[in-house]
Amino acid sequence: MPLLSAWSSIPCPVIGMLHVPALPGAPGFSGNLDGIRAAVLADATALAAGGVHGLMLENFGDTPFYPAAVPAITVAHMTSLAAAVRRHVDLPLGINMLRNDAEAALAVAHAVGADFIRVNVLVGAYAADQGLLQGAAHQLLRQRRAWDAVRIQILADVHVKHAVPLAARPLIDEAVDAVRRGGADGLIVTGKATGTTTDVDELRAVQEAVKPAPVLVGSGVNVDNGGAMAASADGLIVGTSLKRDGDVSQPIDVRRVAALVEAVAAARRPD
Repeated sequence: MPLLSAWSSIPCPVIGMLHVPALPGAPGFSGNLDGIRAAVLADATALAAGGVHGLMLENFGDTPFYPAAVPAITVAHMTSLAAAVRRHVDLPLGINMLRNDAEAALAVAHAVGADFIRVNVLVGAYAADQGLLQGAAHQLLRQRRAWDAVRIQILADVHVKHAVPLAARPLIDEAVDAVRRGGADGLIVTGKATGTTTDVDELRAVQEAVKPAPVLVGSGVNVDNGGAMAASADGLIVGTSLKRDGDVSQPIDVRRVAALVEAVAAARRPD
C-alpha cells in the first residue's frame, strides 16, 4: 500500500534527502543564509532532475541536536526553506526535525503544505547521544487531529539509528506498536548509523508484521544495492550515496541520482 496517492503507480518510490546546513543558533552556522538556501534548492533541483519521487527536508547540520523541542528560530528557518522547496520543485515533500521534535515537523509541514513527516521515536524510549528520546505518538496524533492535518502522513523509525532502546524489545513488537497503537502511517527500517546498510531480513520481517502499512529503507542505499533493496521495500530514503563522491558534506550528484533511480526501476519492472 503506497504511503501517498501520488505514488500509487510507483512500486518503490525513491525519496531524496535535503540535508540542510547548520541553521542560525546551531554551533556550525556559517552566517550565510543565502548560501544555505541556494545549496538546498540546488540539491532539490538535482534530485528532481535525477528522477526521485519525493524529497525530505532535514536540519542535518544542526549538531549537536536537541533531544526534543528545537528552538523557534530553527522552526522558522525550516519553514522558510520548506516553502522555497515547494515553490521550486513539484514533488511530494517530507519534513524531519532532528532529533525528535515531531510537533515542529508537523507544524512546518502544515504551514507549507508538505505531505509527510518523519519521526525518529514515535513509540518507546531510546538512549542516544542526545540523552533520552521518548515516544511522541500521544501528543502528535492529537495535535494532527486538532490542526485538521490528518492528510499529513507519519513515517516512524523502528529501532532508530544512532540509538538503542532503553528496554530490549524485539524489533517486530515495536513495529506493530508503532502502527497499531502509535498511529504511524508507514515505518522506516535503518542500519545502525547514517549511511550504514539496512538488514534486508529485518525489513522483510517488519513488512510481514505490519502489512498493509508501507515499510521503507532509511539508510545505506546505493546504486550497487538499490535494486536488491527495492525488491523488498515499499520505498527508499536516500541521502549520503547520492552526494558527490558519496561524501555527505558534498552536493547532490545528479548522475548518481539517475543511476540509482534506474537500478530501482529495473528491479521492480515486471518480467
